[in-house]
This record gives sequence, structure tokens and C-alpha cells, in this order.
Amino acid sequence: MSSNQKNTTYFGLTIPFLAHLGVVPEYAEAGKSRISLEIKPEFENSFHIAHGGVVMTLLDFAMGAAARSTTNQPLGAMTIDMSVSFLRPSTGKIVVEGTVLKSGKTIHYCEAIVLNAVGEISAKASGTFMLRR
Repeated sequence: MSSNQKNTTYFGLTIPFLAHLGVVPEYAEAGKSRISLEIKPEFENSFHIAHGGVVMTLLDFAMGAAARSTTNQPLGAMTIDMSVSFLRPSTGKIVVEGTVLKSGKTIHYCEAIVLNAVGEISAKASGTFMLRR
């Protein structure tokens, strides 16, 4: 892991697992977030595409980051539930965009999409998140 990855913060939080993967935080503001990751061979499954667990990790984080971006106290977001659909292979550099659909005091309903290297939606998720206070 490079020194840049060790020092990366994810919209105010230190998340060693995301740093280990090399996830690049782009933005999280006003209920929206965007992150990216270059899919390396060690992130692939036996079909030589991104492993579903890696994709789910990115979708989960993007939704949680979007939820956190709606408040001035971004202590973290805990996943209550999450549903994922895999639509096509995720390869190359993938981009994940999270969006808050509905905000409450502590519960946020979110969605996220994964865009593959050619810009197609390769996976999508919906989830419910509780902000940590």
C-alpha cells in the first residue's frame, strides 16, 4: 500500500479496508457521492471480472457516504439493509455513484450504481442506512 493510500480519508473517516483496496474518494455532498476503483486481477473472480463482494463493498460505501453528506455531523452510517442487482460485468476502472432518495432524522433511503469502464451500468443497489450519532 502506498503512503497516499495509508493517509486517504473517506469524506472525513479513516477506513483501512477501502484504503487497502485503493478506492479513490471523489466527492460526497448534498446527498450524493462518487468513488472509483481500478479493478486489479486480485479483485477478480474466476470469470476475470470484479468479484461481487468488491462491487457490493463499493455500493455500500457510496450509499453510506451519500447519507452522511446530508448532515453536519458525519460520524458514520450503518447499513440496515441492502439489495444488489448485477447487470453486466464490472471491469477496468469502475465508478460508483450514491444518492439519497429520502432523508429522515437518522434513517436514510439510498441507491447507488456502478458504471463499468465503458460507462454502462453494471450493478445497482438500494439500501437503508442509519446515521451514527
